[in-house]
Amino acid sequence: MSPPNAKSRPVVLSIAGYDPSSGAGITADIKTIAAHGCYGVTCITALTVQSSRGVQRVEGVEGHIITETLEELVSDVDIAAVKIGMLGSAEAARSVAAFLKRHRPAHVVLDPILRSSSGTELLSRDGFRILKERILGMAYVITPNIEEAAALTGLSVSSVPEMESAAQSLRQTGIKNVIITGGHLDPPMDLISEANKHPVVLSGVKIVSPSTHGTGCAFSTSLACRLALGNNLAESAKAAKHHVESLLKNALPIGKGIGPVV
Repeated sequence: MSPPNAKSRPVVLSIAGYDPSSGAGITADIKTIAAHGCYGVTCITALTVQSSRGVQRVEGVEGHIITETLEELVSDVDIAAVKIGMLGSAEAARSVAAFLKRHRPAHVVLDPILRSSSGTELLSRDGFRILKERILGMAYVITPNIEEAAALTGLSVSSVPEMESAAQSLRQTGIKNVIITGGHLDPPMDLISEANKHPVVLSGVKIVSPSTHGTGCAFSTSLACRLALGNNLAESAKAAKHHVESLLKNALPIGKGIGPVV
């Protein structure tokens, strides 16, 4: 896709963790934002020691650094959309929740990352509580996968009807819009649940690839970019799904483990 005129290029803020392998997190988000012709600014919530073979260690960034970074950015540039990924700690979650409450950005896309694909927990128990109680309700849309939707609702989520039930349960708590991604289903199915609209199911094609690390980050960041560019939620979700499918078809097998999708 060709980038918009530089003078009209929307700014997208990524609040996420740092993945040194660049398959997910801040560095992957920057690549996705650039691919959509937007300009990316970032706030790192946690450092990780990881590669394509998995996450070995997580070290949280101090809350006051997160707060100062976010305040400096919002005072300097007009942010068209915010993507929130890995928070990592209760301290980070509190700082991000307070930032959202102070500034109420319009297009907040929350990807509630709870654990890595290799099984490492990426959000503490207290952080999870703050996420549920203080952050979910301030998001414009949340994009949990089926495992994350199950953790957030306490429901079994392994089919489209169960995705609909989980989305309804989440929206009953005050969440505006929910997109549950089912990339592990065969065929892949995503569910869009918008306020005052019937749920919409987006079906896809199963793409077998050795490089799938970061698909959730790519989807949520692509969604934020599309919203920043002026698309509505349904249009943005369809475009984001197509973007991830294109990445999977062309992903390179980098590393000795699960390669990056971006």
